[in-house]
Amino acid sequence: MQNLFTPRFISVWLLVVSLPGVLVSPTVLAHCDSMDGPIAADVKSSFAAGDVTPTLKWITQEHEAEMRNLFGKTLAARAQGEAAGEIAELFFLETVVRLHRQGEGEPYTGLKPAGTQAPIVVRSDEALRHGSLEDIEIEITQQIHDGLVARFKRAVETRQHAAESVEAGREYVEAYVVFMHYVERLFDDATGAASAHSEPADLGGGGHHEH
Repeated sequence: MQNLFTPRFISVWLLVVSLPGVLVSPTVLAHCDSMDGPIAADVKSSFAAGDVTPTLKWITQEHEAEMRNLFGKTLAARAQGEAAGEIAELFFLETVVRLHRQGEGEPYTGLKPAGTQAPIVVRSDEALRHGSLEDIEIEITQQIHDGLVARFKRAVETRQHAAESVEAGREYVEAYVVFMHYVERLFDDATGAASAHSEPADLGGGGHHEH
């Protein structure tokens, strides 16, 4: 059984990124796109077990038959030799990630190297594994509080001088817009209105207002 993430595999990956559909972008937009993300972990498990089932949850039902077929072809390619197997495994992983992003309604921007996930994302995955939200809840709540207070204070301070000149008025408007948009994003995220993923209807909704 070959390790999906060996140094040699990474080297092969870098050599074949010019293949159609295999794009690599330095921009980190989604933790599911990384080589050490949750999709990659389940793909690795699928190859270790010779069973595509652990991977199928990341794609919609409409693509299940396609991925089962591709998994079978990938297993056949692995039997042809190490290099062929590594390239086939990479293509399979890339396809799963691309279809997952498509199911989210988000663009696919390529596979990201291991170690590029944001620390809070890594800790969130750990929280799910450990079954405890306490660690990240405290940090996120503090970040929200600090961000809200800073923007509020800026808006209050500039509002006090808004009538003194056009420039001062514009400074207040800028601070006002920043504060209001921050509040709206927080509210929309809290109610599920701004989520890129589908959420159950009973989580509530929220409207977004333009300024």
